Amino acid sequence: MKIELAIEKVKPHLTDARFQHTLRVAETAVKLAEQYKASSVKAELAAVFHDYAKYRPIDELASWIKRTSLPKDLLEYHHELWHGPVGSILVEIEHGIADREIQDAIYYHTTGKAYMSKLDKIIFLADYIEPGRKFPGVDEVREMAKQDLTKACWMASRNTIAHLMNKNATIYPDSFHAYNDLTKQINGGN
Repeated sequence: MKIELAIEKVKPHLTDARFQHTLRVAETAVKLAEQYKASSVKAELAAVFHDYAKYRPIDELASWIKRTSLPKDLLEYHHELWHGPVGSILVEIEHGIADREIQDAIYYHTTGKAYMSKLDKIIFLADYIEPGRKFPGVDEVREMAKQDLTKACWMASRNTIAHLMNKNATIYPDSFHAYNDLTKQINGGN
């Protein structure tokens, strides 16, 4: 799918602010893909669709989780996590995007996971560091992103988990699996 068409398809599903965020994530993802020698075409497409399902009604998201192969334990966690997994299915059903790499990057852009691909890391990180984001620790992650993709993802994962813990929020297991795997990667596999 051409990127202009993707943008046209996504725009009606997002608020103006979220649409601007999406464009910034796409721009950031392309830069990261070029820097780390990944497909900028896939990175841009995954970034444009990463929040595609974010504003679907909660009952619609729950329904997709209940009637598809998505993990049912998602329903036990905050609905903010649901849009990635559901979006990864909807891009195929509604737009014919059946590329597993793109779908996985959309699926895991919020939580991360163990054994993330380069594209998974790029979308996870681009969503975290896009220029419109302003929160403690983001500038350090942006600086690390210029040097080491994996370490930057580890920092983003660590910061996210710490933030959720400080809020006494539940944390989806994939987030812990991502953190543990990234920790092993930056420590040379130990």
